[in-house]
Amino acid sequence: MGLAQEKYLEEFCAAWGDGTSDKKPDVEKIVSMMAEDAEWQLWMPGGPTIRGREALRREIQRQMRFASNNKCNIVNVLSSESMVMQERSDFAIIRGRPCPHQLVAIFELDSAGLIKRWREYLDMADLLRKQGTDEAFAATGG
Repeated sequence: MGLAQEKYLEEFCAAWGDGTSDKKPDVEKIVSMMAEDAEWQLWMPGGPTIRGREALRREIQRQMRFASNNKCNIVNVLSSESMVMQERSDFAIIRGRPCPHQLVAIFELDSAGLIKRWREYLDMADLLRKQGTDEAFAATGG
């Protein structure tokens, strides 16, 4: 069960990039795979929640100003008809520094198969250290 949903989320992850500086996130494809009223909680617990396609588009474009070479590496996946959980070992260059990071992403899908909720669980203190910023700076929107 959930194989089609897993493939959909593989395609979604691939739209973020292939780890090279040449392949930028395909913002329009990413946003089109999300419901009109989709929510993305950037990190759990306590990270900001971005709601709606326009806000999602702006957030992705904001992140593209300081992050590149994105690559989502799916390690394990668990799914049902309406939810996909991924364990990932992702990579990005953030503020000029390599930032490999481990996370769990949980995607909830609507009846049309679009992403309606997306939460990412990761160690933000570790990621901030790798990118050379501190938590106070990051809290201001970095």
